[in-house]
Amino acid sequence: MAVSVVTQTQTILWDSVVELTKVVQEKGGDPLLWAIQLSSSLNSAGVSLPSTEVAHLLISHICWENNVPITWKFLEKALAGNIVPPLLVLALLSRRVIPTRQLRPAAYRLFMELLKRYAFSFSSQINGQNFQKIMTSVDDVLRLSQIFVLQACEPGVLAVEFVFSIVWQLLDATLDDEGLMDLTPEKQPRWATRPQDMEIDGHDSFDGQRIEHNERLHKTNMDIAIELIGQFLQHKVTSKLLYLACQNMPSHWEDFIQRLRLLAENSSALRHSKLLSPEVLLQFISNQRKLLTWKCKTSSQQEFHAVLASGSLTSCAGQCYGATRSALWLPIDLILEDAMDGYQVTATSAIDTLTGLVKSLQAVNGTSWHDAFLGLWIAALRLVQRERDPIEGPVPRTDTRLCILLCITTLVVVDLIEEEELALIDEAEHSTTKEVGGKRRKDLISSLQILGDYDALLTPPQSVISVANQAAAKAMMFVSGLTVGSGYFECINMNDMPMNFSGNLRHLIVEACIARNLLDSSAYFWPNYVNGRVNRIPHGMPGQVPGWSSLMKGAPLTPSMINALVTAPASSLPELEKIFEIAINGSDDEKISAATILCGASLIRGWSIQEHTVQFVIRLLSPPVPADFCGSESHLMRYAPMLNVLLIGIASVDCVQIFSLHGLVPQLAGALMPICEVFGSCVSNVSWTLTTGEEISSHAVFSNAFILLLRLWRFNHPPLEHVVGDVPPVGSQLTPEYLLLVRNSQLVSFASTPKDQNRSRRLATVTSPSSAQPIFVESFPKLELWYRQHQACLASTLSGLVHGTPVHQIVDVLLNMMFRKMNKGESQSLAPVASGSSGSSGPGSEDASLRLKLPAWDILEAVPFVLDAALTACSHGRLSPRELATGLKDLADSLPASLATIVSYFSAEVTRGVWQPAFMNGTDWPSPAANLSNVEEQIKRILAATGVDVPSLVAGGSAPATLPLPLAAYVSFTITFKLDRASERFLNLAGPALETLAAGCPWPCMPIVASLWAQKVKRWSDFLVFSASRTVFHHNSDAVVQLLKSCFTATLGLNASPISNCSGVGALLGHGFGHFHGGFSPVAPGILYLRVYRSIRDIMFMTEEILCLLMQSVREIAGDGLLKEKMEKLKKTKYGMRYDQVSVATAMTRVKVAASLGASLVWLSGGLSLVQSLIKETLPSWFISTHGTEQEGGCRGMVAMLRGYALAYFAILCGTFAWGVDSKSSASKRRPRILGAHLEFLASVIDGKISLGCDLATWQAYVSGLVSLMVACTPTWVLEVEMGILKRLSKGLRQWNEEELALALLGRGGGGAMGAAAELIIMSYKSSSN
Repeated sequence: MAVSVVTQTQTILWDSVVELTKVVQEKGGDPLLWAIQLSSSLNSAGVSLPSTEVAHLLISHICWENNVPITWKFLEKALAGNIVPPLLVLALLSRRVIPTRQLRPAAYRLFMELLKRYAFSFSSQINGQNFQKIMTSVDDVLRLSQIFVLQACEPGVLAVEFVFSIVWQLLDATLDDEGLMDLTPEKQPRWATRPQDMEIDGHDSFDGQRIEHNERLHKTNMDIAIELIGQFLQHKVTSKLLYLACQNMPSHWEDFIQRLRLLAENSSALRHSKLLSPEVLLQFISNQRKLLTWKCKTSSQQEFHAVLASGSLTSCAGQCYGATRSALWLPIDLILEDAMDGYQVTATSAIDTLTGLVKSLQAVNGTSWHDAFLGLWIAALRLVQRERDPIEGPVPRTDTRLCILLCITTLVVVDLIEEEELALIDEAEHSTTKEVGGKRRKDLISSLQILGDYDALLTPPQSVISVANQAAAKAMMFVSGLTVGSGYFECINMNDMPMNFSGNLRHLIVEACIARNLLDSSAYFWPNYVNGRVNRIPHGMPGQVPGWSSLMKGAPLTPSMINALVTAPASSLPELEKIFEIAINGSDDEKISAATILCGASLIRGWSIQEHTVQFVIRLLSPPVPADFCGSESHLMRYAPMLNVLLIGIASVDCVQIFSLHGLVPQLAGALMPICEVFGSCVSNVSWTLTTGEEISSHAVFSNAFILLLRLWRFNHPPLEHVVGDVPPVGSQLTPEYLLLVRNSQLVSFASTPKDQNRSRRLATVTSPSSAQPIFVESFPKLELWYRQHQACLASTLSGLVHGTPVHQIVDVLLNMMFRKMNKGESQSLAPVASGSSGSSGPGSEDASLRLKLPAWDILEAVPFVLDAALTACSHGRLSPRELATGLKDLADSLPASLATIVSYFSAEVTRGVWQPAFMNGTDWPSPAANLSNVEEQIKRILAATGVDVPSLVAGGSAPATLPLPLAAYVSFTITFKLDRASERFLNLAGPALETLAAGCPWPCMPIVASLWAQKVKRWSDFLVFSASRTVFHHNSDAVVQLLKSCFTATLGLNASPISNCSGVGALLGHGFGHFHGGFSPVAPGILYLRVYRSIRDIMFMTEEILCLLMQSVREIAGDGLLKEKMEKLKKTKYGMRYDQVSVATAMTRVKVAASLGASLVWLSGGLSLVQSLIKETLPSWFISTHGTEQEGGCRGMVAMLRGYALAYFAILCGTFAWGVDSKSSASKRRPRILGAHLEFLASVIDGKISLGCDLATWQAYVSGLVSLMVACTPTWVLEVEMGILKRLSKGLRQWNEEELALALLGRGGGGAMGAAAELIIMSYKSSSN
């Protein structure tokens, strides 16, 4: 009853409004008096103004029965008197007027005049009454929520949608008026621009039947509409509201921009406009993503944002690609050089790591992709050039470096270009754009063209000079118009060519890019790519010689053919597939030959097909079950000769590193485990005789597979909780469980992401569906048993040997075999005491027969007890050191796989500290005295560039050097090996294990070991001397700090003279090991750190030191003499005091290099977990801690500001390295939680909930710098932050007069932040005019 009364009352009220309007209209009364009377009556009735109901009534009254001048005047007075809401009136008119504009041009003109007056003044309206109700009514009228599919009904969101819809309606109307709508894909307007029902009566109350006047008015209206569009795009409020539409409505915005481009390119009215030109409109379109730029209030912030926005951190770094400019890409150099550490293989692909790194640096540096590609290529070239005079040892060499340059780097570029082009194709499918050509491919071409200017970096290593010359010859022949077949260069010697071809590494890079369809043969015509032409092809070439071309024509695998295919890499995937088919379906001899070919040049130097080669090798290590196979034994036994060839062929350090670079270590481990399980379970007299007469046993196959498997993780490192004394920690070590977990995960998710789908297309022919089955350590019982025993051996002393058991019998047999030259009584005394028994002895006469029949797994189970017995006997004098070393060598010769257990046993025993030291006196044990002083001198020379003190090695008096007994035994054992090809694959395990074992012992154990090797096995002496120099840092944390300081000093050139320009990557990494014939030169600090950091015990300590060194470096940069002099010359401008622009820009550049170095060191040292700890814990702790005032002279404010910006870059770079700039990596899933916690800390400080200990200027610079970098470089991050935090940060920025930055932050916050951003835009501008 009450509701009906209210409704009746309202009806009477609205009827009275209409009646009042009609009466005044008929009398021709004064509109102002009408407005006063209406307002008074509405106020008396308790109607809140402005009234949405009155707006509806007035528009309905005018359109179209009362479309006369006086009613429009009524409307104008109602707007001026705040009786009706302008935005709602405009929305209502747009739905009524625009579709009928051609019939009623005067109404359209009046509508646009009202737009000019009221569409740009939001500030007064947003604070008015009923704004929420008004915008809801606007939404209902224009159906904004339905059209733009945004659920938020905040006034700010609706304001954005309103402005966007009005501009779009004007745009569609103009296109329709000029007959351009048919050029759109839909061929119809997005908004109503024509009447729904045909109106036969063309009468217009304003101009009667004056058609000519209507046409002139219609033409004028088009001009005004275009000017209005331009005004909306350029006005300080509406342009920013449109930016929010651009950010949060991408599909609608793309459609809008396409229509805008159509107008700019085809509109005749636009070409004749006096206020807006097609060029201005096209400029807006090209800069659409840069609509929102921030203008900071303080001069220092202006300098920071100027450097950031211009991407000029490269342009301001100097004219040459030298110290500072190349240092911007320093993280790439560091990650590439780090991959040369042969001790560490990784479970992830270097391609993925580098791709993410390049994307991060390109974003944070603000550079073009041309510069990014150039930086990547130059870093890879520098890596190759650092291999000048390599040292002998178990470390990757030139082949791995060339793999990174010509294969890994090329695949990184493929991924980056495919990412952009696939995104463009996808975008084209969902929009009207016709352009799918990406800019990255063009930038790649330009970067490779400029690369030719860097002659010093392009000199090829000796091993590939002929290949480079061939590449140059191929290009020259093509340019000369001479056509040669694919097998031409297989038939000739380059020395027989009529001219000398000087090929370089750029020719090889271009060929690698052409092979992967990144370039085409037009690259051969680049300026200065080839010099001269070839007039004729040498005659007299044989018709067909052994090679890949002959093989593809059906030639058989003769010895000469096999040799040719081993020494020359395949050039295409079909050639590899041919070899793989032979390996699977050929005869036994052909299988062996095919395996030999696959492990030859195609694996090492087949850069254009290397990712396929490694996949084929892994597939051959897991061959299919033959169709005719039957029996209880494993089908792998039938493939034993082929498997052995593969295992030997990929055993080199370079080959293992190549698998690691391609991210295939987990899959390789998964292929090796079944081989170990099967062949380790066979008795040793199972063997295979090859056609060459060579015989291989199951023990040989097992040993080759097992040793290779153990090299895939740091198996000999004791768990950290069991470390005793001064021993390096394990750090992040791989385990079999982890490798298989990654392997299973890789196979499951292989095609789950666009990036993997790209790669899966490239590898589709070599990926076996059968390999997708998950496997676990428990799938291999024998391997699991050994692994558990190995872990127990590392964790505690041996126990559990029971007399009479098979293990005890095997122990006796092995002891008798190892020490058979001793007399019987002595041999018996070596037997271990079993549990519950007083002793035992084995029948020496049975050792040979038993040894031949024992499975390898059974032998390995007994080896720890054998070693314990032998070492105990040696410590008690029952066994001489020489006899111990000889016995260990016999054991390793009998079963090379036992080397693994020898390593793990001695590694564990060293950590226990229960053995007496061995005196290296030259009588019982070998003496290092002959060259220990020389080793000391070389170590000092190596560390000369770091300023680190080397403890004296030569002890005073006549006391001989000592080593822990297990280490003495192991080093004596290792120097019995010959460094020949047969032993090298085993020493590749034993050598690094020796260094790890010695490095974990007190100083100077490692130098003593190096001295012993320098006497006995000279080829690896330099490697061990360099390793000895690294152990200085294992035992001295102060030395580590000094090394880090040297890294910063070298990179920034802080100690260099002004004219030396000695800084950047060259100073940090130098020329690798600094090795020369007969010794070492000082090694660059960066190289030393990359070879040391994995053994540093306290990683958190490293993070804090890096942070302190970064702050110290900033102070030194600001205190630099040249900068300080400029700082003292402050210039007066009309804007007040400001720093010299050049000096600040230069300082900012060097600060960024320092931050880049610090972030790289943190990321390398501890990976994702350390970065997350830094951002979540270390940085907040630093800000709330009090820091002592330092002597910064007259530039203290400058130092504080630069420190804040340095920390901002440092944090952003650490985050992008670990998480990426987008959400494609698995690590990015952890970003929202860590980043959210850090930004919550910032917001809490701003809110006054947390007190600061640092300088306020540093804090403000950090917050504004961090937010600026997130907005400009990592917008995806902003989308992941909670809305409440964004609003609190925005509020704090506004308090610091950072209005534009606060707006930019909210603008990047997605649809949820759009309302708050719009309200901030509206409130920031009080004036409603341009």
